[in-house]
Amino acid sequence: MVYVGTTTAADASAVSIAAKEERNISAYGYIRVSTKDQNEDRQLDALHSLDIPERNIYVEKQSGKDFERPRYKQLVRRMRKGDILYVMSIDRLGRNYSEILEQWRMLTKEKCVDVVVLDMPLLDTRLGKDLMGTFIADLVLQILSFVAQNERENIRKRQAEGIAAAKARGVRFGRQKKEAPNDFGRIVNDWEEGRIAIAEAAAMCGMSGSTFYRRLHEYRVAEGK
Repeated sequence: MVYVGTTTAADASAVSIAAKEERNISAYGYIRVSTKDQNEDRQLDALHSLDIPERNIYVEKQSGKDFERPRYKQLVRRMRKGDILYVMSIDRLGRNYSEILEQWRMLTKEKCVDVVVLDMPLLDTRLGKDLMGTFIADLVLQILSFVAQNERENIRKRQAEGIAAAKARGVRFGRQKKEAPNDFGRIVNDWEEGRIAIAEAAAMCGMSGSTFYRRLHEYRVAEGK
């Protein structure tokens, strides 16, 4: 016997549950800027254009040197299976190649959420759910993660080379050394004879007490005392 066009109560329930789960899918956005001085407006504009609710946008203003980021952790705890996470670029997820891959694995495999990288359309786990699609996405992810880490290392290398070249030209970095005044010897003598206190001696030299002691040590070495 063949039944055509019949729907059981279990089938109807399954369809209802699936539809409810689909309606409950939430979209989230994660923004990270390296320092409190950097502006997140570009990333915010991109997320707002997707109509992501403001309450679902998590902004982190911290360095990426470690992954102790409270806003990111709050976001991960809040997301549920089937939710969608939007990030502007792949390096928002971690500080280096291995960390990006680990966070991607945790989000997509453990949390079972979709991840969309806005500046790289190929990195959209909603697309190509088959084996080939997953393979391509994983391959692109590994390449981009490597490129992101390599670029950060190149930036640090260029910075170090620039500093070394500047020092070779005589450029000095940091606070300028406070030199002792021309009458430093007289001031030291007055202090040693007890005619003035250390605070007054330092003030006459225009320096703090600790700096006065450093200049005093240099003075005594130079004088052979």
